Parts: sequence; structure tokens; C-alpha cells
Amino acid sequence: MKNINVADITLCRNASTLSFKEKIEIVRQLEKLNINAIELPAIENKKTDILFVRTISSFVQNGIISVSAGMNAEGVEYALEALSAAKHPRVRIELPVSPVGMEYTCHKKAPKMLELISEMVSKAKASCTDVEFCAVDATRAEEQFLIDAVKAAICAGVSLITICDTAGEMMPDEFAGFIDDIKAKVSELDKVSLGVSCEDKNGMANAAAAITVRDSADTVKTAVSSGTVSLEIFAETIKNCGNNCGLSSQIKYTELRRIIRQISRIIKITDEADASEKIEYTDSNTLYLDKSDDSTAVAAMTQKLGYDLSEEDCEKVYEEFKKLTEKKEKVGARELDAIIAAVALQVPPTYKLISYIINTGNIITASAQVKLFKADTGEVEGVSMGDGPIDAAFRAIEQITGSHYELDDFQIQSVTEGREAMGCALVRLREGGRLYSGSGISTDIVGASINAYLGAVNKIVYEEA
Repeated sequence: MKNINVADITLCRNASTLSFKEKIEIVRQLEKLNINAIELPAIENKKTDILFVRTISSFVQNGIISVSAGMNAEGVEYALEALSAAKHPRVRIELPVSPVGMEYTCHKKAPKMLELISEMVSKAKASCTDVEFCAVDATRAEEQFLIDAVKAAICAGVSLITICDTAGEMMPDEFAGFIDDIKAKVSELDKVSLGVSCEDKNGMANAAAAITVRDSADTVKTAVSSGTVSLEIFAETIKNCGNNCGLSSQIKYTELRRIIRQISRIIKITDEADASEKIEYTDSNTLYLDKSDDSTAVAAMTQKLGYDLSEEDCEKVYEEFKKLTEKKEKVGARELDAIIAAVALQVPPTYKLISYIINTGNIITASAQVKLFKADTGEVEGVSMGDGPIDAAFRAIEQITGSHYELDDFQIQSVTEGREAMGCALVRLREGGRLYSGSGISTDIVGASINAYLGAVNKIVYEEA
């Protein structure tokens, strides 16, 4: 039986619309499903993106974590830095090979593009044993250049070559023949794995992928979101037709539908079978206010977000809202969350952060030692392990407080640029049916997250007292 590797690109297509917490949950589910590789987009924000990769590296033990290197050597360095703690790291070099793509995306002619391919692959290979080259828009490339590009990547040390039908214009059998032809003309492909990526513009991506893995390829890029090969449909194809075609995969089929539905709810995708099911993540993230909205509208939106504020706090939130509308036309749910965390339900702090020590790496479970000052007893300390440095820190605080609170949301975003960028963390905890939020800001994202968590905890403790 030929084993087919499945690389999931769901987060490459939806990362910008998801919170830190939502992305982590998607990775957890993909790891449970035994996906061979979880692909992530190029590092754009060094603070938050690298933290995210390092956080998931603590619990992704079986699958490969693949990070795109963008289109320059600096992107390779960022990818390598992010993957430093991953158990199975992969750097992904994605470069266009069609004349139009090279000219307008990279502003390079064919000879220079071959040099760039060799340079980026070699740089990645020097620090990472697993390097993938994706020939983007390969079906519209000039035949000889595509062959030269594949050979250049193999000579530089790649372990996986992926041919991409970015245009999505080929019929399934035509694309399979296209892959067979490349494999016949590039003898060096016998040394590396061969993968395919198919766009689903005409609804034929799943059929194209199925035929190519039967004939030539051994890796397919899939996603839970639309626009490419469907993870669910492709996995079911291998399950139902694998015996007749001599194909198998490591996917846990018994978990497939449940996990697909869970990820679909997170990224707000529904199908006919799931249309009547309530979506856990409501449309609050798509709600907006503008400067024409009055205090009543702002108060109504805070209620939709789950907060139960006093009249005094509602006025404070409204005043901050008006200040923000002077700088931007629309204020969304996430901005309103941050305002509530900063100005509403302010209470005397029961707990203050004194210090914390984090230990993490790719061969150890993350641990945190947190020391707090408690108003009535003085210094208290907690030590705990968790799935990543932030989870470990939150668990250590729970150990100190003796209470577990439901983490409703957790967000991290950069508020300044540069090497010493400030990161802002927002934590929402749910207790007794009510939401309590806290915010923290620091050049250290872990410190910002701890302060945000303490801010929410202090509000809960104060109300309980």
C-alpha cells in the first residue's frame, strides 16, 4: 500500500480572521486527526507569529509544523527562528515559476529566479533537514524553466517538491498527465517526495488530487475551508477507494467528521448537513459601530458580547469609544473588547505580578513558576506545566488562586513596530455566566498575557468578595 501524506493549509487561508486561541484550537484538532503536516503562513509579525509557532510546538509531537519563508532570504531566517522549538520542523519555499508570476510578484527574470530558488533552499537546508519547494503557478510555467526550477531545488537539498495548479484550469486527467510528464523528465525526483496543490475554481480539485496520488504524487495539500482540495472529501476518498487503488493514509477516520465540524464552526463554515447546527463562534466579530452610534447602541453591543456592565461603566466605555471614532471610522467587537478591558469594572487588585520564570523547548513540556503578591497574605507562588508557555503560566495562576475559570477568548496583537515592539494581550474569562476581561501590554508577550489574565481574575475575585 502506498501511504499518502496530507498537508493541511487551513491556517494559511484563514489566519488573518482568527484569534490566537482559535488558531491554537485548530492546530490541536489537526494534530488529533494525525495530519502529516500543518502548514502556516509566512512570519509577518515577529512577536505574535513566532510566539504562536513556538506555542503549538509544545504539543504538536507527531505532525510536521511547516512555515512559509515568504519570497526572500530574510523570510527564511524568520521561519527558522519560529521553528526552533518544533519537534518536526519544515521550511517551505513558495516561489512563482510562471512568467507572469515571476515578473509581477518577484520582479525577476528566469535566470535570477533560479538563483533565488537555490539561495533560499540552501539557506533553509543549512539549519533544517526538511525543506519543501512549492512551484507556484506551475501549470502556466514554460516547460523547460519548470524543469530547471525543480532540478535547482533538488540540487540545493529539498526533501519535497510540490507542483501547484494555482490557475485551477486543468482537467483532472490533464493535470495527472502533467505531473507524470514532469516526473518522467526530471530523474532527480526519484530522490525526493512529490506533492501537489490544486485550486478548486472549477470544482475538480479533489478529482485531480485523487488521480495524481494514484499515479505519481505522495503528498496532497488540503484544507477545511473552500477553494482547494477538501480535507474531508479527500480523506473519505482514500478511506473508500484506498483498497482498490493501493492507497492509505494515517488519518484517524473515526475522528474525521467530528473534527471537521469543530474546525468548520471555528472558521464559520457551514454545509447543508450542518446548516441547522448553532455556530459556537457567533457573528459578534462582524459587528461594527461608527461615530454616529450613541451610548445606547454601544451599551447594546457590549451586551451582545456577553458583558453585564453598570451604567457608570457603560458611560466610561462610551467615552473611550467616542475618542476612538475620532481616529477610525468603524469600531469592531475586538476593539470594544479592548476598551471594556481597559476602563470597565476597574477594581482594587487582589493579585499583582512580582515575577515569573518560563522554561520551554522542543524536547521538554513548557513549565511556569509565577510569583504574585496577594493583598491579604503577601507573596504566593505557583508552579505548573502546560501546552506552551502561556498555558503553563495561566495554570500556575490557577494553582495560586485555587480556582479554574473558563477562558472565553485570548488575543494578542502588536501595537508598535520594530524589534522592541509592544504587544497587547486581551483575556476574557467566564464565571457564573458573566464575562470578565483584562488587558496587558509589554514588549514581552508572556508578561502581557499574565497581566491580562490577572486583570480578569482580580475582577472576578472582587465581585465574589
